[in-house]
Amino acid sequence: MTAYGFTIFDTGIGRCGIAWGPRGVTGVQLPERSDRETGACLLRKCPDAREASPPSDVQQTIDAIVALLHGEAVDLSEVVLDMARVGEFERRVYDVARTIQPGATLTYGEIATRLGDRGLARDVGQAMGRNPFPIVVPCHRVMAAGGKPGGFSANGGLTTKLRMLTIERARTSDAPTLFDGDSTFGFALEPRRRNRR
Repeated sequence: MTAYGFTIFDTGIGRCGIAWGPRGVTGVQLPERSDRETGACLLRKCPDAREASPPSDVQQTIDAIVALLHGEAVDLSEVVLDMARVGEFERRVYDVARTIQPGATLTYGEIATRLGDRGLARDVGQAMGRNPFPIVVPCHRVMAAGGKPGGFSANGGLTTKLRMLTIERARTSDAPTLFDGDSTFGFALEPRRRNRR
């Protein structure tokens, strides 16, 4: 078995890739236009990797990613990541991002606040754009101010981001929906009590 490897696998949004090494997952890749391009992107993240069958812990991560992208609320926060090529600031940003559960979102500013300085919101956005572990570090759950989707560097851009959020049933807007039950649309979800005589 090779120490560094990668594989391509089917998901609900297309064929993703994952690379690994002795210290954990070294990269995750959202679908590109072809398997060849997906593999090439992974090799930029982990140049020593060769296509191989994944070890059992990586296969468990693949299975969890597949389940997540089919709408299951899967927690990937325990996946071991090799952050040897990641700077200290990015590690801190990714640690916060990994706490965002499926179906939830945070803004760049909220992550910056959790890091102790709301003024770092732009830096948080740049760190998300460089994220070598999309899905496992859920950069798709990080929004711009006001609930706007912000950027997304993956193939398909914002369409891919919004599709992933839709699969996770995340709110992508502050606008009320028909099912909020806050009487905005003239009714509440809670049944009204009848007067008893």
